Amino acid sequence: MARDQGFHDYIVYDLLSELPDLRSRGMFDGHGLYQKDTFFGFVNEGVLYLKTGEADRSEYKEYGSAPFSYPRAGKTATLHTYWAVPGEILDDPPRLLEWAERAIQATLDK
Repeated sequence: MARDQGFHDYIVYDLLSELPDLRSRGMFDGHGLYQKDTFFGFVNEGVLYLKTGEADRSEYKEYGSAPFSYPRAGKTATLHTYWAVPGEILDDPPRLLEWAERAIQATLDK
């Protein structure tokens, strides 16, 4: 499946543009998101996924979000630490920036 460049650009250049040292890099069918060298999330098939710490996951669940999953060897593999950002958060850029900062911290805390 092709990368969703428009959604990627919206996330990187509009919604997360205030995040210092933000960069992205193509990966598989999407784009990885980095602050400096810290990988904290990715855009895949029109969905933004952010790294979560254990304490953050309950908030994602409250919004009905789910972790990233993909087919592998006839089964479904799930990355339990990367969760889809709910639409309500995407619609609130200051809050999205807070969630991205928490994702960066979750990566650094591991």
